[in-house]
Amino acid sequence: MLKMEQGELAELSGVSIETVKRLERMDGVLNAQAATLYSLQKVLEGEGVIFIPENGNLPGLKLRRDPPPAIRTRKKRGEA
Repeated sequence: MLKMEQGELAELSGVSIETVKRLERMDGVLNAQAATLYSLQKVLEGEGVIFIPENGNLPGLKLRRDPPPAIRTRKKRGEA
């Protein structure tokens, strides 16, 4: 969806790459600390991902049509 590497997501979120890899391999409910999931969610939301509450009819994620300036771009330029 975002074409973001695992290492980049780990770096931007402050989560270890091992944790990112482990979470990507999981099926169903993610088994992780709430703070870890929150950190990952904030980075993904900053990249334009919208998390949709589970209701059984919709996918859990979608990408904004007009995403905000990417966190990746701002971090590379020294902004945050």
